[in-house]
Amino acid sequence: MTTSEQTHAVEAAGRPILVADDDPEMVSIIVEALSHKGYRVATARHGKEALARVEEERPQLILLDMTMPVMDGWTFARALHERYGRSIPIVVITAVEDSKLRADELGAEGELGKPFSLQHLYDVVADILPNGGDGAP
Repeated sequence: MTTSEQTHAVEAAGRPILVADDDPEMVSIIVEALSHKGYRVATARHGKEALARVEEERPQLILLDMTMPVMDGWTFARALHERYGRSIPIVVITAVEDSKLRADELGAEGELGKPFSLQHLYDVVADILPNGGDGAP
């Protein structure tokens, strides 16, 4: 097994961070950035797909875009809270001017207003998963 394969095997053992966003460029940036820090990342293109991913493998954190097709962030968050309570933290990702208000509306643990820096992404994740979470070294 190569070093890269060993690293992937170690990362695969932890619960992922789920990124629910319909913007493929945004998802790619977040996945690459968090993977670089050692997190395992799962993705969903809309809320309905995100709920299915949560059922498959409960993530340790959800980064949630609010405006997605099929099922938006608000509807997803309500369904998630009905099924799992508030056991899975949510960070709202939105281009809406008042991202803090959107996060407060959902009872989210954090917010990332678009555009955001990678350092802000890292800081928000580290605040919620202070020990690196289950998927980081």
